[in-house]
Amino acid sequence: MRIRVRSYVFLIALTVATVLAVALAGTRVTDQTASSGSTAQSKAQAGSKTPWGAPDLQGTWSNTTVVPFERPKEFGNREFMTDAEHQKAEDALLKRDALPGRDSRESNGKDIRGTEKDVARAYNEHWFGDKPTEVGRRTSMIIDPPDGRMPAFTPEAQEGISKKREYLQALLQGTSGGKPGPISPLRNAPSPDYNLDRMNRSDGPEDRSSVERCLLNGLPVILPAGLLTPDGRPFGNFGGVMRIVESPDSVDIYYDIGQGTGFNRAIPIKNRPHLPKDIRQYWGDSIARWEGDTLVVDVMNFSQETEFRGSRENLHLIERYKRINPTTLQITTTAEDPTTWVKPFTFVQELRKNADKPNMVYEGGCHEGNYGLLGMLANTRAAEKAFADGRGPDPALEDNATGGGDQ
Repeated sequence: MRIRVRSYVFLIALTVATVLAVALAGTRVTDQTASSGSTAQSKAQAGSKTPWGAPDLQGTWSNTTVVPFERPKEFGNREFMTDAEHQKAEDALLKRDALPGRDSRESNGKDIRGTEKDVARAYNEHWFGDKPTEVGRRTSMIIDPPDGRMPAFTPEAQEGISKKREYLQALLQGTSGGKPGPISPLRNAPSPDYNLDRMNRSDGPEDRSSVERCLLNGLPVILPAGLLTPDGRPFGNFGGVMRIVESPDSVDIYYDIGQGTGFNRAIPIKNRPHLPKDIRQYWGDSIARWEGDTLVVDVMNFSQETEFRGSRENLHLIERYKRINPTTLQITTTAEDPTTWVKPFTFVQELRKNADKPNMVYEGGCHEGNYGLLGMLANTRAAEKAFADGRGPDPALEDNATGGGDQ
């Protein structure tokens, strides 16, 4: 079939325009109404109901507000900033986020167009979502205890932390990243707890960190407002979004919070007891109920493969989800573990509504094609054989844990 030149040029232009549109749509769009085919977002208001009469929490949410988890000590027991403090923090955020080549074409009086500085981080920026755009009025996520600080560890927890630290340091003894001395006898001893750390040993998968083993995210989920670059500038979220979908009998939460680290929670809304204590789950056993316009989720029965600030199997969470205005979802979480902390603590996250279509949540795929862990273990076996044959150093005397020594 013959195609006229004019038609061919039109097809090329149409294709290019489509590709550009798709690329631009990949950028997170905050607080905008979805396309005309979707009416859920335009109707969703604080206090609105689902067709079956439950409060409507549905939608895609992210965190664009920089609030520290613990309160800086200079704020004392004040939960919120003054106007002057807030303005100062906002100005500092904008200043940190001003990148050469974006807001300015000059650096130290020199034109930087066409240089590496002009496009610095441009590739990575494409894959990030929102940068933090607000400092927020809160001085910390933690609101109880009143000082906004984590409660102290119990003596039992402190002893466990000390034993694990001693064990990890023993595995580094004699390496460039550890204390001088011979190989510690603890090198062949089992970990004092289920290991989630990067240790200087690769006898099996259990010796590697939770990140390397794709055991990346547990509860509670704290959506970051963006990491900081080495010079203090905030990155955007690397997939820091969650989507809530409701039904009459359950609430489903889909998390996309990193590179292949998403997961889903199907939370039943029913009056039933928790699972028996000997049945443990990675994200715990969640049971939900409605208290007015607030969804209350009770979570317990965690496994040892997950950790939150020192707590594992005995962690007990009460999560409260409430839509406080059309564009803000407030999550108030109380964490309790009498074997880890001397008292419970409560923290608040306030998430911003995103347009659903350009911010779709995809299934995390960390395990698919994950040959890195296999390579790490195989490399150690090869190094051990080379040492036994007199062709290489003792792997036990190489620092493969701190990142600061031999690799």
